[in-house]
Amino acid sequence: MFRISQYMEEIAHPTPLGPKRNPPGPVVIWNLIRRCNLTCKHCYSISADKDFPGELTTQEIYGVMDDLKRFRVPVLILSGGEPLLRPDIFDIANRAKGLGFYVGLSSNGTLIDESNIRRVAETDFNYVGVSLDGIRETHDRFRRMGGAFGKSLHGIRLCRDAGLKIGVRFTMTQDNAHDLPGLLKLVEDEGIDRFYFSHLNYAGRGNKNRKDDAHHQMTRQAMDLLFDTCRAYQQKGLQKEFTTGNNDADGVYFLHWVSKRFPDKAAHVRQKLVQWGGNSSGVNVANIDNLGNVHPDTMWWHHTVGNVRERPFSAIWPDTSDPIMAGLKAKPRKVGGRCGACIHFDICDGNTRVRAQQLTGDPWAEDPGCYLTDEEIGIS
Repeated sequence: MFRISQYMEEIAHPTPLGPKRNPPGPVVIWNLIRRCNLTCKHCYSISADKDFPGELTTQEIYGVMDDLKRFRVPVLILSGGEPLLRPDIFDIANRAKGLGFYVGLSSNGTLIDESNIRRVAETDFNYVGVSLDGIRETHDRFRRMGGAFGKSLHGIRLCRDAGLKIGVRFTMTQDNAHDLPGLLKLVEDEGIDRFYFSHLNYAGRGNKNRKDDAHHQMTRQAMDLLFDTCRAYQQKGLQKEFTTGNNDADGVYFLHWVSKRFPDKAAHVRQKLVQWGGNSSGVNVANIDNLGNVHPDTMWWHHTVGNVRERPFSAIWPDTSDPIMAGLKAKPRKVGGRCGACIHFDICDGNTRVRAQQLTGDPWAEDPGCYLTDEEIGIS
């Protein structure tokens, strides 16, 4: 994840570099259930509105949670499918909060309504993220449900009015890029705290729709709009978080954006970006799926490194006998092609390895999702 707002703030108010502080354990994105009331085009878990057998029971989840706490995992993102379809979701979330985790809820928003907003608010999620794929018609088409946009926006408003930190997640493709400006306006008009821009990753249903991935020029235009909007909010004193995910080249592109507009701050920003270090799949980001399988992140469902029913997460995660995990944890990673020759490799760490693996069969090939020119990465 690239935190635009954090690095934009370094332009206005530079902070000393200081030592790098790694989190004590990985952020765990936990797909508690695969069932979902929607069938979105880009779903990485390929969910459907049916029950999937073999999912972790409440007690099994509690046992895993205790192990995660001992392993010093700081954050649990409760996801799905649609996590609100689990009857025990509030029991799970309340127990996680009681153990001291930062607890996020990742929802499509359609099931947040007057019947459960009180329980959502009383659980006091640290963050509620709702996915929107565009404005109304675009969103409904992507979600394959008429009226989905209205239901999700209603859920967002209920969370906002209940005092919860609320965010919108947007995955851009060629078919919805035109709605990005409208979504950014929605974030401002509705008083939404956070906007998360996700690049399409080649995984799950997104892998089947990779032909719809936005062209590189469209991606660059979207990044410029995000940076300019974040900067404008900063200047107006509006406190909003802008983040991106699934393409760590964003950090390098941001450095070029800074170099053109604030050349005197470029060296400082670059130091901060190197300290960030780019992609953290298999290192600081982990995924547990509905069956208890552990993956390097949510886009690696086709590659399992262990199962929490057979071995504790705390034993699975440090184990580098799996070649993918060994390669992801290597410093520096051994990546070829343009990525290996890039002068900014120390910023993005080779970007998102799953795209290379899906397209070429080689997880250590250059990332085909890098939208930077040869000149920008110093290999012309």
